[in-house]
Amino acid sequence: MTLHDPKIRASRPTIRALDDGAINRIAAGEVVERPASAVKELVENAIDAGARRIDICYADGGKTLIRVTDDGCGMTGDELPLALSRHATSKIDGTDLLNITSFGFRGEALPSLGAVGRLSITSRAEGAEGASISVAGGCAEPVRPAAITRGTIVELRDLFYATPARLKFLRTDRAEAQAIGDVVKRLAMAEPQVSFSLRDVSGGGEGRVVFRADAGSGDLWDALHGRLGRVLGTDFADNALPIDAERDGFALTGYAALPTYSRGAATHQYLFVNGRPVRDKLLHGALRGAYADFLSRDRHPAVALFVECAPSLVDQNVHPAKTEVRFRDPAIVRGLIVSSLRHALAEAGHRASTTVGTATLGAMRAEPTADASARIYQMDRPGPRTQTPTRGFAETAEVFARVDPIDETPEQPQESHPLGAARGQVHENYILAQTEAGLVIVDQHAAHERLVYEKLKRQMAENGVASQSLLIPEIVELSEAGAAMLLDLAPDLAQLGLEIEPFGGGAVAVRATPAILGTVNAEVMLRDILDELEDLGDSLNVRARIEAVLSRVACHGSVRSGRRMSAPEMNALLREMEATPHSGQCNHGRPTYVELKLSDIERLFGRT
Repeated sequence: MTLHDPKIRASRPTIRALDDGAINRIAAGEVVERPASAVKELVENAIDAGARRIDICYADGGKTLIRVTDDGCGMTGDELPLALSRHATSKIDGTDLLNITSFGFRGEALPSLGAVGRLSITSRAEGAEGASISVAGGCAEPVRPAAITRGTIVELRDLFYATPARLKFLRTDRAEAQAIGDVVKRLAMAEPQVSFSLRDVSGGGEGRVVFRADAGSGDLWDALHGRLGRVLGTDFADNALPIDAERDGFALTGYAALPTYSRGAATHQYLFVNGRPVRDKLLHGALRGAYADFLSRDRHPAVALFVECAPSLVDQNVHPAKTEVRFRDPAIVRGLIVSSLRHALAEAGHRASTTVGTATLGAMRAEPTADASARIYQMDRPGPRTQTPTRGFAETAEVFARVDPIDETPEQPQESHPLGAARGQVHENYILAQTEAGLVIVDQHAAHERLVYEKLKRQMAENGVASQSLLIPEIVELSEAGAAMLLDLAPDLAQLGLEIEPFGGGAVAVRATPAILGTVNAEVMLRDILDELEDLGDSLNVRARIEAVLSRVACHGSVRSGRRMSAPEMNALLREMEATPHSGQCNHGRPTYVELKLSDIERLFGRT
């Protein structure tokens, strides 16, 4: 069989310049991957124009229509043809590509959209007449007068009609519409003092409003908190901790949710650099490191964090889509995120998310009767011999019947404590405590496990990690670059009980390993650390392994399920929880207690 190599030609190929249409279609492949990409570019242009209100409409998932209307500074008729030229922009003058303060700066979006779809721009600047221009498949029409108030309307129809092969790679209308919504919500979070509306006009007419967020009032913190509540839901706003920290020219602000408000996927992680939504593996790795001690591997934190720095400290010109950035000193950013989040979580003390109590109430509710609207109150019920209670109330009564009562004494703690005073124990595993506002149910094993774990970590921080010297040093062969990277980290590794030294070339000699880990495969450990260093710029591998062992030790050393506790023991556990950071969740991120307000309990029993 004869194989043909397409790179081998009989004649020498000649070099020639591509025409503008081909150049714009190629650029569109980088900048506009799908309708959501077009929405992103157009909305960012509106924000750069100083718009205070931005309205977005789409039809058929953005495939047939995308329209963005803003009240920004607008453009004159003379500027419209230039706006459709490649690399024409008002954002920068080209002298300093490291001092970028706007969303857009490459001057590629509009000509790219005009090359693959039917694009029209209608705009009016203050003191000028309204004007409009249209372009289809890269062919522009002359500028013509138009009636419009101050601002700009950009309308894109039949996206990718000029490159039909791209249409085959688009997903369903519903999936594309969902991607558009995600883009708009991210930009809305970045600009809480700008009003946004998103409307689906598929089928014509006014359509339906998919998303709406009015401009926030008050200072920036109030506006951001309100906007996050609107975009991510009130549950996130109620269970998120404010973050505000600075280090070496970098500032970190935003909100990070409690570990007990974790999610099953990383879809609720919103990260911004100088106001620009980004997806950066360094930042996501820092998040994972900050929550590593509180969440299991299958749970993910929910955050909305904003990194601000001088433009010279970050390169935003890494990719045409501008969703990736490169920091001059990534270690500073990573350390800032990890330390700030851990400090905020420690400051939260024993606090757990309010959604835990809500979920508990939902699980305890009685099954609805055939006529849910017809309430039956106690005075109207049949006698106990003729009535079978609904399952929810029956189970509640059965649980409280098993409560081991505590004799009240003057020495009993008062209900004014955050976790209240112990009133009983259920199934030798759950402590019932009464607070001024309701009831607290504590998982005694999970709570004590967290307390012991935190105590072990404090002892490790104070006394260091004991190392176990190897009788014969283990020699690990690595690349020279990899060995150099590990040896630069040698002092930090030594504090964790892992002692390494150079052995010539790319070889590293392991002299000692952390004693608490027992027998370990030193080569596997070093390669895992090196993989993390290359991927994230830092490694938590050794510390994570040690903390995993401490967690197992804490589990075996804590109060076991099934043990009957005395009143003083239960109250002592409650007071220690109140004084210990992170005691609101166990070592795997599950809640250690549930709080039920008295008003919620009364509603549960139909008393309101």
